[in-house]
Amino acid sequence: MTSKDRVLATFAYEKADQVPISYSGNADITKRVMEHFKLAPNDYEGLQKVLGVDFRHVGAAYKGPKLHEDILERGVIVDNWGIHRRWIQHETGGYWDYCDFPLKDADEEQVAVWSMPSPDDFNYSGIKDGCERYKEYAINGAAGFGDLINGNGMLRTMEQTLVDLITDDPAGLLLADRRFAIQLEMTERILELAKGGVDFIWLGEDLGTQIAPLISMDIFRKHIRPRYQKFCDLAHAYNIPVMIHTCGSSSWAYEDFIEMGINAVDTLQPEAKDMSPRYLKDKFGGRLAFHGCISTAGPLADGTVQDIIDYVKETLEIMMPGGGYCLAPTHAIQDNSPTENVIAMYETAHKFGVYDN
Repeated sequence: MTSKDRVLATFAYEKADQVPISYSGNADITKRVMEHFKLAPNDYEGLQKVLGVDFRHVGAAYKGPKLHEDILERGVIVDNWGIHRRWIQHETGGYWDYCDFPLKDADEEQVAVWSMPSPDDFNYSGIKDGCERYKEYAINGAAGFGDLINGNGMLRTMEQTLVDLITDDPAGLLLADRRFAIQLEMTERILELAKGGVDFIWLGEDLGTQIAPLISMDIFRKHIRPRYQKFCDLAHAYNIPVMIHTCGSSSWAYEDFIEMGINAVDTLQPEAKDMSPRYLKDKFGGRLAFHGCISTAGPLADGTVQDIIDYVKETLEIMMPGGGYCLAPTHAIQDNSPTENVIAMYETAHKFGVYDN
């Protein structure tokens, strides 16, 4: 099978020749893994090939003006959505910390005029070529994750975003609608220009803490589900599947996902409530495909090489029967993960993730 065939079979809850494989990592661990394989610092495609990653992405590069100025004296980088970030270094690497939250106290009128990129400010000319270049792989064509809670939270604070959802605050809801509308239109343009070259779209919404849902089912059905349904309907119009990223304890929403036409769920943090591989496989196997389960906070970070080998083998033994599983870290692999553990994770996946014919 090609990578494309392998992933699409898995998203259809069927056995492939082997378990599809995915990668995501923070900058420092990615750099160390690339050095291990003697790859050039910018050769991310080479990294995906050597790890056997079955997924790729095509998108449109921004060509418009810079909409928000950086605050260089404070080391704050501001993107075209107006999100403020500053780099925080720590002993094993670093991360981008969200700060300032410029729309925290904004009302509906201020949100309405907040500068955001237009779908017209992107260059779509490379979409068809990208699909041809990666035609052996499973190509994601989504222009963004959606990401209502996090995306709004980066501009408005997490606290205010959750208050917005509880109180139906028009400013917060308008912010979400403006962001979603831009991503939806861009995704539709990408799918149209791809002419069948895009294989799925990848959405995302963090719905849980480690121990419980982050929001109620009522709020999910009132504010989250309808906005994502538009993306699902778009994907269905192009006859392609949908995968959604959901951090934390989020299986409480999976029955709704199935009703919405979502085919696969991503992240699957096994430490969170009702998110263990056995629970997910028993309850949703054959109705949802799974992408994730290899915890970035477990043996991958603090175990030995043998620990991670045993852990990956155990996960495969639970998730492989009948198909429907893609092996992936539960989020970006963190910088505190030993390089040798990451290498062992992927070597074990290739060795033990093969289906008997």
